[in-house]
Amino acid sequence: MKKKIKISAVSYLNTLPFLYGLRNYGNISEQIDIQRDIPSVCANKLINNEVDIGLIPIAEIHKLSNPYVISNYCIGAVGKVKTVLLLSNVPVAEIKNIFLDYHSRTSVNLLKILAKNHWKININYIDAKKGFEEEIKNNTAGLIIGDRAFKYAKNFKYVYDLSEEWLNFAKLPFVFAAWVTNKKLEDTFVTKFNEALKFGLLNINQVVANYKLKNQNSDIDIKSYLEKSISYHLDVEKRRGMDLFLKMLKKENKH
Repeated sequence: MKKKIKISAVSYLNTLPFLYGLRNYGNISEQIDIQRDIPSVCANKLINNEVDIGLIPIAEIHKLSNPYVISNYCIGAVGKVKTVLLLSNVPVAEIKNIFLDYHSRTSVNLLKILAKNHWKININYIDAKKGFEEEIKNNTAGLIIGDRAFKYAKNFKYVYDLSEEWLNFAKLPFVFAAWVTNKKLEDTFVTKFNEALKFGLLNINQVVANYKLKNQNSDIDIKSYLEKSISYHLDVEKRRGMDLFLKMLKKENKH
């Protein structure tokens, strides 16, 4: 029996169409073993060769010795993404401290680039631990990413959507995560993998119906979020946005 290809996928709502495709397209589900993790763990698993494919934060790609971006699908946004937010009770110019969410290093790096180059503010950054959301007060803000951003956004006076702020700054879309491997995979599998992702995106109504069935009390407009906030195609503009971000990140890391 052929060894299954291990995949680490982000455990957020924005990945549901991809997971639907991988579970329901042809017989691909028999060839793969899917694990669901927060973005930073997806990256660590791929870096440590615990999986073969990861939907990883783009800031982590350089840590792989032989990275291959194997798909023209990604987790991206053109404008508001709704799930990568800087939350504060004071305007950005008055913020002194920011708790950094431990879920994704791309979002942390994006925040630092925007603070320095877009808002031009000097900030004291605090590596957040579980429960930090309750400590956001006065001139201490917090970066919150993922599904819990929906819950916390309504509690704060100022909500800065980092994808929207990047668009204002760079005039380009933003890519949060891409499908990356740490080794060359068979072309036939990669083709089927991409067909499965596409199948999921073509069946968002079914993805939404499945979600509502399991989460009847959810007040998240999942259909609008998946169709309007997340942009899944890794097109030319997104690649330009990704290249610019990675170039700026490299420059920051040299300092």
